[in-house]
Amino acid sequence: MYSIVYITTSGILESKKIAKKLLEDKLACCVNIIPSVESMYLWNGKIEEDSESIMVVKTISILVDEVIKTVEYNHSYETPCILEITVNDGSNNYLKWMETELL
Repeated sequence: MYSIVYITTSGILESKKIAKKLLEDKLACCVNIIPSVESMYLWNGKIEEDSESIMVVKTISILVDEVIKTVEYNHSYETPCILEITVNDGSNNYLKWMETELL
């Protein structure tokens, strides 16, 4: 019923732009942004290195498909990292707040 969506972006400005859109569209109730992380990954068979930003998007599971579509539309990467992590349990007050904001 609840999900965290892990997203990497080109940097804090892109993260803030996407976060604002998700919040305005009520697709997320909270977005945490980790401004800078060093990433290493395979791309077209080669090892790449980049500085990126991480978004931790808190939402309800029924909105994840729309979160993914919105992020893909507003993201600068050809293939952005967008991963859903299902939340099995948490603070009852926090989970109720999430529902209040998004349903």
